[in-house]
Amino acid sequence: MKRNENIVLLSRDHHFGLLCSWKIRQGLKKEVELSRIKNYILYFWKNHLEEHFHEEEHLLFPPLTDEYSSRIQYEHHQIKTLILQIENSENAAHFSNFADLLEQHIRFEERSWLPHLEEKLDPEVLNTIGKELDQIHSEEKDLYPDEFWK
Repeated sequence: MKRNENIVLLSRDHHFGLLCSWKIRQGLKKEVELSRIKNYILYFWKNHLEEHFHEEEHLLFPPLTDEYSSRIQYEHHQIKTLILQIENSENAAHFSNFADLLEQHIRFEERSWLPHLEEKLDPEVLNTIGKELDQIHSEEKDLYPDEFWK
């Protein structure tokens, strides 16, 4: 699906989130040392996902508060809670839950929430979001050195 040019940067970030989930699952499947997977999850959170959540919450929540944004807010909270659990343990179940929740969250955003915003928001509002996003968004690059998933 073609994404509105004003929110396409957020949509592109989702590719890296889906890759993150896949990498975690690959590491678990290959029985990689859990500390290596944990380090990657925390790296991905700090260097990518935390800022992505901030951008969505800052730019996309205010113009339209409804059941979609409530769900996104709840899922962001769930993921943040899981990150805190992961910081304090090396529990493979937490890693797997994180990968699953992140993927489900991204799929919902791509298939439901972003199309909903494109339909409901005025073009002027989307344009304002796009201008703000251009100012604060940094391009995703996955440069994590430990390729444990290979």
